[in-house]
Amino acid sequence: MATHVLHSGTKRPRRRVTLNEHLPVDHRLSTIYRVGAGLMGLVLIAFGILGLIDKVGFFDTGGDTVAGLNTNGALSVLSICVGLILLAGMVIGGNFASTLNMVLGCAFILSGFVNLALLDTSFNFLAFRIQNVLFSFVVGVLLMIFGMYGRVGSALPHDNPYWRARHPGADRSGAHPSAAHHPEQGR
Repeated sequence: MATHVLHSGTKRPRRRVTLNEHLPVDHRLSTIYRVGAGLMGLVLIAFGILGLIDKVGFFDTGGDTVAGLNTNGALSVLSICVGLILLAGMVIGGNFASTLNMVLGCAFILSGFVNLALLDTSFNFLAFRIQNVLFSFVVGVLLMIFGMYGRVGSALPHDNPYWRARHPGADRSGAHPSAAHHPEQGR
């Protein structure tokens, strides 16, 4: 027996929430997005430069380590490129830095899982070991935290621009104008 839900003929317009709502340029959240992108970018660039200084082979899968992590030339160049992208996000700031942090955070977490599956196989051309996988997870989670800070959560303050974008009819106290009790209505 199938049951169907009948909808009334009226359709409510769907409001689409995007991640790139406008934030004022000098909003305090932009500083957090910039700091997160800059810190992670500098760490990755430093790791990449130290790996290139070691003069390891580009796809060498030997036991060359830098700062306790395995590396090769390809991983070093990739780290420098991603670090430069994060530094560009730091310079641009705002929603771009936040979105970039979230996207690259997801990419690092996905990279951790993929490289975990490739450990001890011939496809491990970035010379990942378990410490690299854990580092990838940590960097991914940190980038996600820096990117999502102040954008998601159940307890965002009502003056937060993301809260206001999701509740366009509400004032800064959180009350919707239609919910206000008017004295004339009780008569």
